[in-house]
Amino acid sequence: MKIAVCEGDGIGREVIPVAKKVLMHFLPDADYSDIFLGYEKWEKEGCACTEDDISAMKGSDAILFGAVTTPPDPDYKSILLKIRHELDLYANLRPVRGGSFDIMVVRENTEGLYSGIEELGDERSTTLRVVTRKGSERIARKACELSADRGFRKPLVIGNKANVLKSDILFRDTCIKTADACGVLYKTMFIDALTLDVLMHPERYDVIVTTNMFGDILSDACGYLTGGLGMLPSANIGEKYAFFEPVHGSAPDIAGKGIANPVAAIRSAAMMLEHFGMKREAEIIEECILRSIISGVCTPDLGGSAGTGEFGDRIFECILKRES
Repeated sequence: MKIAVCEGDGIGREVIPVAKKVLMHFLPDADYSDIFLGYEKWEKEGCACTEDDISAMKGSDAILFGAVTTPPDPDYKSILLKIRHELDLYANLRPVRGGSFDIMVVRENTEGLYSGIEELGDERSTTLRVVTRKGSERIARKACELSADRGFRKPLVIGNKANVLKSDILFRDTCIKTADACGVLYKTMFIDALTLDVLMHPERYDVIVTTNMFGDILSDACGYLTGGLGMLPSANIGEKYAFFEPVHGSAPDIAGKGIANPVAAIRSAAMMLEHFGMKREAEIIEECILRSIISGVCTPDLGGSAGTGEFGDRIFECILKRES
């Protein structure tokens, strides 16, 4: 098994080593390779992510990714958009879990406003929002599969803004048709009302499928329910490749201070284990994350005083004891 590890920029360099340590404990025989990419590489070499980097990812069974800084420079192209398109990682899975709720936001990952078709001008700039039947159908099918895997606990929710955006009519109607074909109970909701209701009544929801930017915003907003973006993991899944990353960014304001929350990165590693069929191991990780937080050994964003390393060590010690 080959696993590529990309720390990236900012706090990615602090949280990914913690997550990698956990991953190596459960997958000690895997072949780990480090890939250097990001804004610092762009500054040094003029390219943030080379074709060799993409090839290395394609040669791996899974990728663990940290975070990258995207500067306000029109010549700088988003690394994540490049990776998602090159590896065709069409499904972005973002779980949000708490005491009374367990939500999976299923975000279309290659189209919408993040299609990368843009034009920057002094007086007028444009970003083309692309929604296709093929893209909508396959993300709807993935959401239906997840709804089935989770026991059809609640209706599949199709988040959209079809009352304003014509492109969302195609997305909504394609999702409805796909859900009908799969025999999955569903309901549609406008994304603004949906976001508010999820924050007020998260226990009402199970699987939510929506477009690229709406899924990004919705899942980030859900960070409020869990203690912040430092808690939220994600998986980017395609037909051939699997890419796991924390939802948070590179957080340059706290980078290098040793206080970044490693939970999102560790949970992303746990999602990789689940992808490989190691559900029990992922459950042990989650149990130890919660035990550490309850004990008070956690980073300042969660009300504690521990640094990234200390928090990670406490979680890792719990894993060792849990398995003994």
